[in-house]
Amino acid sequence: MASSVNNFCTICHDDGISNKAVTWCTECEVLFCEDCAKPHSKSRLSKNYETMSSEDYHKLPSFMQEISNQCRDHKKKFELYCPFHACPCCVQCITDEHQKCQDLKPLCDILKKVKSSASVQLFEKDLKDVKENLDTDIKYLKTRISTINTQKTKAVEEIRYMRKSINDYLNKLEQGILNDLESKHSLLKLNMATLVQQIEQRVSQINQAQSQFTTMTQYATELQMYIGLREIEKITSQTAKYIEDLESGDHFIEKNLQVNISSALQSILNDVKSFGDIYINTTSSTFQIKAGRKDQAQNLISKVPGIEEIKASLLTRLTIPKDMNSLTILASRILPDGQFIILDFNKKLLLYNNDGIFIRIVVTFKQRPHDACFVRNNTVAVTLGSAHQTTLVDIENNKINQTIEVSHDCHGVASDGETLVICSAFSQSTRVNLNDMSHTIIEGIEKMFRVSLFQGNIYGTFQSKNKVCCFKSTGEPLWIFQHQDINDPVGITLDKNGFVYLASGVNGSIVVVSPDGKTYKTILPEADKIKNPYAIDINKETGMMIISSEISEDSSYIYYDTAFVYKI
Repeated sequence: MASSVNNFCTICHDDGISNKAVTWCTECEVLFCEDCAKPHSKSRLSKNYETMSSEDYHKLPSFMQEISNQCRDHKKKFELYCPFHACPCCVQCITDEHQKCQDLKPLCDILKKVKSSASVQLFEKDLKDVKENLDTDIKYLKTRISTINTQKTKAVEEIRYMRKSINDYLNKLEQGILNDLESKHSLLKLNMATLVQQIEQRVSQINQAQSQFTTMTQYATELQMYIGLREIEKITSQTAKYIEDLESGDHFIEKNLQVNISSALQSILNDVKSFGDIYINTTSSTFQIKAGRKDQAQNLISKVPGIEEIKASLLTRLTIPKDMNSLTILASRILPDGQFIILDFNKKLLLYNNDGIFIRIVVTFKQRPHDACFVRNNTVAVTLGSAHQTTLVDIENNKINQTIEVSHDCHGVASDGETLVICSAFSQSTRVNLNDMSHTIIEGIEKMFRVSLFQGNIYGTFQSKNKVCCFKSTGEPLWIFQHQDINDPVGITLDKNGFVYLASGVNGSIVVVSPDGKTYKTILPEADKIKNPYAIDINKETGMMIISSEISEDSSYIYYDTAFVYKI
């Protein structure tokens, strides 16, 4: 192939002459100037060759300018096409490398009308789609940058608002105690100043008496002296009595001003270690791009893993505050935003962030709770056992929005966002329509301990009978699974493919049952430090799984509950 480094005629350039090229021959792969192009166009061999202007040739991408119609290895023209290796071949290539290849086709047939073929339109669409996807990606990420900038600004405002609120409140408290100090100081000072004024008056009387006494001893007659002494005695007696009264009263008790700073304020310096927490809240993305042709074909048939492929990888463990070492987990749920809800035996519903850090107590119940599930719109349902009640809790505003009364004990609960299924370990199960709150007893499902919903079917554990069952929404049984490795099944949940996960309490293990209820696998045996698992849940979108387990931090054999988070 002729050099395409510049616009010079290849023929002339080989002779050391720099003539500007005007034509490119696609067959000869040579640039021609006007003088060389004329004989080329008239030659018997080349007059029918396709040519293009040099200017158009140089518009081609550089990788296309490097493409030759000759084999690099054998310097012969490509004549055939090998579908197996997807490459053009010369005659020598067939002898050397493609003897066993079948369905070799003439290259001219492959290239015939290639520009007008459907492939060109498809690839043009692919390029357009890819470009649109990239533009969409950039737009989305810029939007996210703008969003997190806004979130940062809002967070700064919240921090500074809280700081100002604290400052204003402390200023108010400070002014209050300063006013109290000023009031008590003024009262003490006034009382003592008044007493000083009274004593000074007495001093003035005594000074006057002393002066009169001196004059009296010098100039008074005997009679005047006698009577005057009686008057002096009266004054001194009255003053002495006044001094005795002062000393016997509380006038000379030391009254000191002292400030006692509130212990709650002092504890701030010791107990408050930070202004708060900043964490990245991860949620599943709703962002979508156009699928390419390969992706579209693959998405038509989703690959469901076999039960033998299911594995659990430990990610983290919930951090239990020291004052919650008596925690007994009845239910653990993963919210759509990745945060965790824990239902404690001690009548508390607790919220943890995505990293497993305790955030706050959402609500405290008056009755003993049994189970919890996410419903929709920041709402969690909590069953209250023998109270025959299930509450709907607003976890954002920390309050109970509604209480549902049913005709039986409320133990297990599950929701698909439209309905609520409440089961009793002793009696019936009820379906509640969340739109109109109507109730329906599910015939055929009785004494079910825990419940889960998936694709219209109802799944439940029967703790006393060591079995797990799958029912139609009408209560008609589809399958029952029992095995010695499933002992005291409690918590139940399903993944996106319909595999059923069970917390087997006595075995201390997590067991997976196939969607058809025929096979099973233990994915977390007791050897994996799972002890007395009770609660379990899976986020079907992210594949995150949370399991409650007893742990002991030391050799004291004092156990309390926590929860482990896995990826499946």
